[in-house]
Amino acid sequence: MSEQRIRALALCIFHHHGKILVNQFYDAIKKQTFFRPVGGGIEFGERSHDAIVREVQEELGTSISDLRLIGTLESIFTYAGKPGHEIVQVYDARFDDAELYAKPWLEGFESDGASFRATWCSSDSFTAISPLVPEGLYDLLKSASLLE
Repeated sequence: MSEQRIRALALCIFHHHGKILVNQFYDAIKKQTFFRPVGGGIEFGERSHDAIVREVQEELGTSISDLRLIGTLESIFTYAGKPGHEIVQVYDARFDDAELYAKPWLEGFESDGASFRATWCSSDSFTAISPLVPEGLYDLLKSASLLE
């Protein structure tokens, strides 16, 4: 059994015309779809803003700039039947390549090599049945005027 621990995570919000870029996940045990922005774990000795630059480069193969910390969230959840606990640094940033905003989705790769498709979604894409995670992110983005 793996040791339970709190994970430090950095997520990045890319927004364009009232939409944000998110990955779609599915929890087969809960039979629930949910959405989460691009990002990942903060490595030991790494600052969260450096982690998000690295994660976006690794996952999407692109560079970003104008990083701005918009908030910190604490997330306690269950995914695939396993408990999780994360402290999440949430950043706003922009892609250096403006052409990425015109694409309906961006192809990416997880650290294990699995591919994913990040898509632009508006606020009405997120519901109680298909939420934006982590908990509190939707309200944080609304208060920062990053989601309509």
